[in-house]
Amino acid sequence: MVNISTTQRVEIGRAFPRFGPGMSIEELFRRFQEQQGEGGEPVTREATSLGSGFLISPDGYIVTNNHVISGRDGRSLVDSITVTLSDRREFKARVIGRDPLSDLALLKIDGRDLPFVRFGNSRSLRVGDWVLAIGNPFGLGGTVTAGIVSALHRNITGGGAYDRYIQTDASINQGNSGGPLFDLSGNVVGVNTAIFSPTGGNVGVGFAIPAELAQPVIEQLRTAGRVRRGYLGVQIQPLSAPIAASLGLPKDRGEIVAGVEPNGPAQKAGIRQGDVIVAVAGQEVTPDNTLSFIVANTPIGTRVPVQLIRDGQRITVTATIGERPSEAVLQGGQADEPEERGGRGEPGAEAARQQLGLTLQSITPEIRQQLRLPESVEGLVIARVNPSSNAAEQGLQRGDVVLSINQRPVRTPQEAAAIVAEARKAGRDTVLLLVQRGPGPARFVGVKMR
Repeated sequence: MVNISTTQRVEIGRAFPRFGPGMSIEELFRRFQEQQGEGGEPVTREATSLGSGFLISPDGYIVTNNHVISGRDGRSLVDSITVTLSDRREFKARVIGRDPLSDLALLKIDGRDLPFVRFGNSRSLRVGDWVLAIGNPFGLGGTVTAGIVSALHRNITGGGAYDRYIQTDASINQGNSGGPLFDLSGNVVGVNTAIFSPTGGNVGVGFAIPAELAQPVIEQLRTAGRVRRGYLGVQIQPLSAPIAASLGLPKDRGEIVAGVEPNGPAQKAGIRQGDVIVAVAGQEVTPDNTLSFIVANTPIGTRVPVQLIRDGQRITVTATIGERPSEAVLQGGQADEPEERGGRGEPGAEAARQQLGLTLQSITPEIRQQLRLPESVEGLVIARVNPSSNAAEQGLQRGDVVLSINQRPVRTPQEAAAIVAEARKAGRDTVLLLVQRGPGPARFVGVKMR
C-alpha cells in the first residue's frame, strides 16, 4: 500500500467586505481590493488532498481511484502527485491513464525492485468471507482494518457499466480511496472507492471495485493509456415494477429501450424504442448483470444475438458491438411551462385527467413555440399534474410531453383516453408513458391508473 498526496492551486472564496458604521466608500473598496491579487487577478491557495494506492509491479506502476487525482471540478488533473511508500521514501508520480467511468487511474513512479501485490479472483468471493482493507485514513498512514464481504454486485451510482461494487463492513474512511481490499490469501480482490455515511465517518458500509472489473481496465490503461468498451447505442431504463406491470412482464428481468442512437449498432440490428432486452450473447439481463455491463465487456466487433420482447413476442436479432464513443456533455435550458388554455375542454381530456391525474393538451403552434419544441416532437403536453396522483409520485411535471401511451403514439387527449380505457378493460392497472422533458432523452414511466 502507498500513500498518495496531491496539490492543486485553487481560487479561494471572497466575500465583499461589509459596509460598517462610519466606513467610507473609499475604505470599503480599499478593503475589497486588498482581497484581489496583483492586477485584479483571483487570489489562489495551494490545496492538498490525500488518498491511497497500491503497487502492482516492481518497476513502479500504481493503481488508485480517478477521483483521488482529479481536481475539484472532478474533470481536470491535480497539479502534482506525491507517492510515499511504507518505508517513507517519496516519489513524484505521473499519470499513465485514467478512466472516469470506472473511477480508476494508473500512476507510474521511477523505481526498481519495489514491493508489489497481485490481483486475485473476486468472482470466488462469497458474502461472509473475511477481507482486509489497507489505506491512509485521515492522513494517518498505513492502516489495516478487517471485516467481511457484506454484499456483492451492489449498485450505488445508478446502474452504470461498472456498478457492481463489493460491499464490506471493514472500516473505510476518508483517505482510504484507492487502497487495496485483500482476501486472506493476500491477493487484491477490490479497490476501496466509496462509503455510505450520513455522518461523514465510517458506519460499516464501504464499497470496493471488484478485481474482475479493475484488472482489465488497468491493463488497457497500461498498454494503451485509455479504455475501449463495447457499445450498442441505446438509452436504457431498468424494468421497474410500474413499467413491468404496464407491459405485463415480470420485473427485474430485462431493461427497456428508451431511445436508439441513429446509425448505431442497435438501430442497424433493428432494435426499436420500447423493446425490452432480456438477454445478450446468452447472458440474461438482470439488476446484477446489467445490459451496460454485458455490452461494455463484450469485444468490439463481435456479432452477438440480442433477445428482446416486442409487443409481447420474444424475438432475436443480431447486433455487431461497436466502440463506445467519448463521453458527450449534453447541455440545454429548461423549457418554459405551458399556459393551461382550455385543456379540459378537448375531447377525452377530462377522462384522461380522471384516469391518470394528468391534464393533457394537444401541441398547438403557440405551445410548440413556448416550449421550444422541435417540429419532430409530437405528443401531448402535460398542463397540470394532480399532486395526489401516482403520476406525481413518478415525477411527472407540467411541461413534460407524453409521446406515447402503451407504446402507441398519441396526438390528442381523446386518443390517450381510449388507450387508457383499453388497458383498464384488459385488466391492467398501470399504463406505460414515454415522456420527453426539455432537450434530454425520452424515458419510460409506469403510471398507475386511478
